[in-house]
Amino acid sequence: MNITLPSKNRTAMCDYVLQMADSNLILAQRLCEWCGHGPILEQDIALSNIGLDLLGATRSLYQYAAQLQNENKTEDDLAFLRGERDFRNFLICELPKGDFGFTVVRQFLFEAYQLLLLEALQQSSDTHLAAIAEKSHKEALYHYKWSAEWVIRLGDGTEESKRRVQESIDDIWTYTGEFFIATEWEQELIAAGAIPDFRTFANAWKEKVAEVFNEATLTMPPADVFMQKGGKNGVHTEHLGFLLAEMQYMQRQFPGEEW
Repeated sequence: MNITLPSKNRTAMCDYVLQMADSNLILAQRLCEWCGHGPILEQDIALSNIGLDLLGATRSLYQYAAQLQNENKTEDDLAFLRGERDFRNFLICELPKGDFGFTVVRQFLFEAYQLLLLEALQQSSDTHLAAIAEKSHKEALYHYKWSAEWVIRLGDGTEESKRRVQESIDDIWTYTGEFFIATEWEQELIAAGAIPDFRTFANAWKEKVAEVFNEATLTMPPADVFMQKGGKNGVHTEHLGFLLAEMQYMQRQFPGEEW
């Protein structure tokens, strides 16, 4: 694999690639917790398949991050042998799976952002990252459509389903602001033209979300909601440690295991 990124930006790009990979991995772990517990068999399988799609993108990203680090690490090392403070995932991804409505809302809000990001990343000056984004965009489009359809079905469904989904929106919304807050290393990459300025996606993201919420007869939270942050800099909720303890158990008990 040839790295086309200037050497001066490689450390920042490694942090950014890890952030993308970590978010996908942690969210995939949450989705796969539904295996055998979905509301109906078809959606049980759909949730697991979405999780596997995210894992596929995770592997490509970790492989690239390992090459950027150039420390003889593998994708397994990055997934299973880093501690909680080393993970850079969005906080929204590590929240417990909740009920089906909570899972659907989180997936929808995440994928609405992913679609915008992956489309823009295809124009990145880093050709390897652009290639990963091109492949992942096709899968993200399916994930977005699936979750949007369920938001509409539940929001415009029964009184109970509407209540649960609205409560999930109100609970999750405080974690969405982190999508559009740039770290120092992201600002470096934006200035170098290696990644798009995702801070400018906020209005387009809100428009995509509002369109679906309106069809689902759901209410968008007010603009002045306090926004949580810190995940991209390794400051997490109490939930991530428990998730990693379960996810990393086999590799730490039996070193050398491979995917």
